[in-house]
Amino acid sequence: MPEYLSTAPTRGTRDFLPAEMSVRTQVFGHLYDVIERYGFLRYDGPILEPAEIYELKSGQEIADQQLYTLTDKGGRRLALRPEMTPSVARMIAGTAKSLQFPVRWYSHPNCHRYEKPQRGRVREHWQINVDIFGSESSNTEIEIFELIHDMMEELGASKDMFEIRANDRNLLASALTDIVGVGPLQLPEVFALVDRWEKYPVEKLAASAEEIGLADKQFEKLTEILASGEALLDELPESVKEASNLVKVLKTSAAGLIRFDPMIVRGLAYYTSTVFEVFDTSPENRRALFGGGAYSDLAGMFTAQKIPGIGFGMGDVTLMDFLETHGLAPAPRSEVDVVVVPTAEELSDAAREVAGRLRKAGLRTSTPLELRKLGKELTRADKAGARAVVIVGQEDWDAGNVTVRSLATREQQQVPLDSTAAAVTALLA
Repeated sequence: MPEYLSTAPTRGTRDFLPAEMSVRTQVFGHLYDVIERYGFLRYDGPILEPAEIYELKSGQEIADQQLYTLTDKGGRRLALRPEMTPSVARMIAGTAKSLQFPVRWYSHPNCHRYEKPQRGRVREHWQINVDIFGSESSNTEIEIFELIHDMMEELGASKDMFEIRANDRNLLASALTDIVGVGPLQLPEVFALVDRWEKYPVEKLAASAEEIGLADKQFEKLTEILASGEALLDELPESVKEASNLVKVLKTSAAGLIRFDPMIVRGLAYYTSTVFEVFDTSPENRRALFGGGAYSDLAGMFTAQKIPGIGFGMGDVTLMDFLETHGLAPAPRSEVDVVVVPTAEELSDAAREVAGRLRKAGLRTSTPLELRKLGKELTRADKAGARAVVIVGQEDWDAGNVTVRSLATREQQQVPLDSTAAAVTALLA
């Protein structure tokens, strides 16, 4: 017996068969439409980048544990992109002189991270990235929050199915320093602890806090401020709040789009102020779906020009889990709308002519590649999801006609060749 190779995809990656790909295409098509209605332009970039851009900006977890790296034949150390933000920062920096800031860009790349595959996490995923570069106005936060709500609404989600929880890392830093008494050297470790706060039991959190060097009373105070919600803002200095775009947003009508939450911190190292995450509110899938934040100078590793920005990345895995949890995933599209069937092999050219006319009219149309009996072709067309069949018979064709048949009602009519597309379109409508 020959030893065949496995047909399974590499661990942590996925195959998308036509039915699943149809669902994904519909979902992402809706999202592209919403994003572009806000004036965002789509871009793309290489899947390989210098490893150092992630090691410098993406955070220790990605750089040390999740990065796929290689050395090419020229001795260059490269990485499969784990995310898109450093790449777009490189592109923005490289073309800054020709851009009219602020700019709105979006992309939908596939990204790679070496993670333990589990629900919501794989090693290769697709992520819609949306960014505004070149403005520090609080209007950028408002626009991003409005866009997220419109994207979720476009997918059929009601406002009670999800929530945006937002924070400002500067506000949190002030609270940690002035209220908890966290030292400057401890701050990055406490930020990392806060990022894990809802994932770990209290005993593990307390042990981690002790390792960082926090006293028991400091841990108690930390627990208190993280649970305080918007009330925390009353305890912070006015100068810190005045500098916060998020506080400005909370004073506008856009406040209803978000909930202030001191526990949102985000693990990526390049976020400098506003950070946010979108959560599923269903008890069956209560988790973060995607998130983002603001960065004051991400392009700084490429240029001396300061280019601030704000954006988010929406991953496909958690998004699809959300849609399935709430029954919002669309049904796969059928293979075709209509099938053109010749009754004899010598009518194949005629059938292709009819099919060509239907395709030009925007109808998804196929013809048999291997002709079988009419009954079998009708059965196959039905299984392919076609709602109409055009039958090309010799006598009809000689008279300049074809037969249009509904697969739902089994009713059929003879129509002139020139009227075929109109007849099929009317039947499908």
